Formats: sequence, C-alpha cells, structure tokens
Amino acid sequence: MNAMPICLYCQHANPDDETECSRCGMPLPTLAARAGERRQRRFMWFCLGLTLFCVVMFFWLPRGIV
Repeated sequence: MNAMPICLYCQHANPDDETECSRCGMPLPTLAARAGERRQRRFMWFCLGLTLFCVVMFFWLPRGIV
C-alpha cells in the first residue's frame, strides 16, 4: 500500500492520483522528484552532445603545418 502524498506546504494528505494539493493547489512532492530526474537526463544528453561536437570538430578543422 502506497502512502498518500503529503503536501509540503499545508501538510494535507492527498489521493495518489492527484498532481496538485487539493487544499492549497501546490505541486505534490512526487512531481518534484521526477523533475530532478528529467533535469539530470537532460544534462547527460547535453554532455554527450558536447563531447560528440568536440570529436567532430577535432577531425574536421584544418591543422596548421609546422
């Protein structure tokens, strides 16, 4: 049995299927946890894209003759 999400602002217990508190309307903490995971995944894709860009530029840019 899952615990009912408790609002961090008004401490009201809400049903599991709610995304916002039924008393004060603030987002429930489960959505905040998912947002952190989404931010981390977005950062990972950014780092991967930046690495790929650097590798392509290393081979594509002309080299000077010394």
